[in-house]
Amino acid sequence: MADSVTMDALEAITTFESMRLNDDVLRGIYHFGFQKPSAIQQRALVPIIGGHDVIAQAQSGTGKTSMIAVAVCQLANTASREVQALILSPTRELAAQTEKVVLAVGGFVNVQAHACVGGKSVGEDIRKLEHGVHVVSGTPGRVCDMIRRGALRTRSIKLLVLDEADEMLTREFKDQIYEVYRYLRPDLQVCLISATLPQEILEMTNKFMTDPVRILVNRDELTLEGIKQFFVAVEREEWKFDTLCDLYDNLTITQAVIFCNTKQKVDWLTEKMRSNNFTVSSMHGDMPQMERDAIMAEFRSGNTRVLITTDVLARGLDVQQVSLVINYDLPNNRELYIHRIGRSGRFGRKGVAINFVKSDDVRILRDIEQYYSTQIDEMPMNVVDLI
Repeated sequence: MADSVTMDALEAITTFESMRLNDDVLRGIYHFGFQKPSAIQQRALVPIIGGHDVIAQAQSGTGKTSMIAVAVCQLANTASREVQALILSPTRELAAQTEKVVLAVGGFVNVQAHACVGGKSVGEDIRKLEHGVHVVSGTPGRVCDMIRRGALRTRSIKLLVLDEADEMLTREFKDQIYEVYRYLRPDLQVCLISATLPQEILEMTNKFMTDPVRILVNRDELTLEGIKQFFVAVEREEWKFDTLCDLYDNLTITQAVIFCNTKQKVDWLTEKMRSNNFTVSSMHGDMPQMERDAIMAEFRSGNTRVLITTDVLARGLDVQQVSLVINYDLPNNRELYIHRIGRSGRFGRKGVAINFVKSDDVRILRDIEQYYSTQIDEMPMNVVDLI
């Protein structure tokens, strides 16, 4: 199957039972709350479990992380204490979330997983790996370090998964990923998963994939159905703040994520909101990992309702209750737009995205509309009814 196949060309297997999964993996899936596989799961799970190299592209919120979890739990030989699957993610939060989902789905087959991420104790990582785990979910830097130290033994790793592969193969991580890849066996199975796969990434895959089954959704299917997208025209940067204050009461009806383009802007906006007596929490990549974890836990539990963040949160984090995303700044590239607004409306749920647009941003907004064949209308007065 060397040729690229679109989602429709591969047979869709519409129930988990028909995938010939281990009974205990099935129990884990149902226990986790899944009834039926999503479109990407219906087409990609069987080729992955069948040992094919797979490139799977599907939009945010369609169950890519849980698909990885099901596949690694099905493939793990729990009689061995060796690492058999390695999942690499661009952010610590995503790596930790993947570990959680693997442990949840693999609960009845006793799959042991560990998240190797920067910002956590190196000693703890070494201890866990010495003790023996079947699946490692990690960020490239820390995983590289564990391999070099000899703590992460690679001889039994059969499957490498690059989650959010478009981000993973950019300059920042590329060298580390090649470094990890050098230590892995020649008959390795590789899976690439992402919502966006630009052409240059697809071309690079020839270097380390063999006849991959490609499951690609057409870009015009990437418009996020169920998410209503609006813009608010703000003539000047200073007006964004007042607009946000006007919207605040609507935000707290549900849970909202507000995206800014820089860490400095996140800190500035958080401070300004708080000094005007609005309750908000904030998170970005410069914060210590423990603090990031605590803020995420607060937000997941619903104790905080409004989270201001950078694109560190834009990829793959599933917070069920988020039904409103505000782009305080329009994203720097159009791929990020879909990752951001995919925080709301996950897995078919409804959501609203509001973009603050200065006059010199109009061109970017039109470009996003065109790229995703979507329509972004001016925000109506009754936006609260849509959330």
